[in-house]
Amino acid sequence: MNACKTRREKIYDWMAKEDVALAMFEDVEGRRDPSVRWLTGQPGDALLFLSAADRKSLLVPWDVNMANVYADADAIAPYNDFGRVAVQALANAVRHFHIKTGNHIEIPVATPHPLFLNYQKDMGAYELMCRSGGIDEEVQRRRAVKDEEELGVYKTLASITNDIIERLEKNVKDRTLKTESDVALFIEAEARKQGCEGASFETLVAGPSRSFGIHAFPAYTSAPFAGKGLSILDFGLKYQGYASDVTMTFVQDASPEQETLLSLMKRAYNLALSMVKPGISARSIAIAIDDFYSENGKVLPHGLGHGVGLEIHEAPFLRSKSENPWILQSGMIFTIEPGLYDPALGGCRFENDVLVVDIAESGGAGAEELTKTRIVRL
Repeated sequence: MNACKTRREKIYDWMAKEDVALAMFEDVEGRRDPSVRWLTGQPGDALLFLSAADRKSLLVPWDVNMANVYADADAIAPYNDFGRVAVQALANAVRHFHIKTGNHIEIPVATPHPLFLNYQKDMGAYELMCRSGGIDEEVQRRRAVKDEEELGVYKTLASITNDIIERLEKNVKDRTLKTESDVALFIEAEARKQGCEGASFETLVAGPSRSFGIHAFPAYTSAPFAGKGLSILDFGLKYQGYASDVTMTFVQDASPEQETLLSLMKRAYNLALSMVKPGISARSIAIAIDDFYSENGKVLPHGLGHGVGLEIHEAPFLRSKSENPWILQSGMIFTIEPGLYDPALGGCRFENDVLVVDIAESGGAGAEELTKTRIVRL
């Protein structure tokens, strides 16, 4: 059984327990949900319908030719057949699966209210569900723990990312890459040469005069990169739909105050990494880093980290907010990125993608650093 079918089988089980006869997922402009790709492999715009009783799937893609190549679904029906109207596609799915009147149909939680009213008008014979804590959250919970196929993809993705990290250090040191735009364009070209779909987000390249920002604006310029002081390079790659996310800091002739920032940042990273293990709350790690910075007169102005997967920011989240419910499990992959930023001194950030591993199998460590970023001294 392939990975997508195995994932759908688990969702069918959940639907049966929740008395959901038909579930709808939507990955379209304005309402993106990569769960469609997670459940079928379809890389482009599409609607997906799952029937609990039949344990079958119906994919409604915008590009049916692409779906015939990439998608795994029990049936495929072109979106054009329904005028590219979601309500009509849902009505077809009800007929396709012979859903009985009065049964529960769950639609995406991101459905706008006017569209929900249209669904109600056309599907009044059924019990429509559009809720938080429903199927969207269940799929998000399952996506947070990578399965065997996903872990294999990440091993390859991390290897490509690490190769580019090595080459970036070399090429910046020998001045082959001189400007911010040189660096950004090098990453994009090399990613595609190595089989990636490109960058997983817009590469952020900030020389000493611009590194004070968490995310530099604009993302990169034609200005020189990696001069005297602190420079930040934040980039990621996308491979088979999955994202990496790393940050390198480049240092030249740092002042004592800048060295203090670097030291505190790396100590914070090491502390966070040492706490990672199955069963610990993500929030407790973030709180520990907030406390560490506070004790040293500093503040972390953003979250400590975030999950990576088919989205560059997804569960679990390493945040100190009280509503953060995530408990770490083996198979989760997320970033750790405790940056520090100062308007006068510039900024620094150290970020890797980290896999939670079973302590008994890893010889005592609860985390594996998939990526190998570094502080580069010039």
